Amino acid sequence: MSRRRITPEELKLWQQVAKTAERLDPKRDTTTPKLLQAKPKSKPETPKTEISPFEIGQTSRASDHRHDTLPGLHERLSRQPLQMDKRTNTRLKRGKVEPEARIDLHGMTLAQAQPALTGFILRAQAQGKRLVLVITGKGKNTDTGGPIPTRNGVLRHAVPQWLGMAPLSGLVLQITQAHVRHGGGGAYYVYLRRNR
Repeated sequence: MSRRRITPEELKLWQQVAKTAERLDPKRDTTTPKLLQAKPKSKPETPKTEISPFEIGQTSRASDHRHDTLPGLHERLSRQPLQMDKRTNTRLKRGKVEPEARIDLHGMTLAQAQPALTGFILRAQAQGKRLVLVITGKGKNTDTGGPIPTRNGVLRHAVPQWLGMAPLSGLVLQITQAHVRHGGGGAYYVYLRRNR
């Protein structure tokens, strides 16, 4: 097993820790063990960024950096190939088309919302409706800035997935974000296929 070389920064950190520690055997010098002695590097060092001091029990500063590495939901929906006719899509984007039915999932849990959405879409398609509005709400901002990202609006992110799965995937032609008149980022237009 090969051992990696200790960097000068790591050696400096060790020496700071060793100064604050109490020795078990005062006769023995443990400030710089052999394993931690810095060895010269052949490569030039790259400058390291300074780490601000941190004390145990101190809370971290909230970061305004978002951890979301995926494109936004609206961006992902708009990247989907257009399945409906362009004229209807243009009118939808401008808020000129009124949905024939709507469902408000606002305030429901995932367990309540999925069967409600499934039943609503199945009924709407059976009645020959083409455009329905699904209101999810925008969701609460629950991201604390921690290392694990959290998404705003659990329903808002779950509804497009549910609409893309059986039994609804065969009935849905297109999903787009609703116009501001109909809820904007907290609602979706769902364009259904024609009855056969």
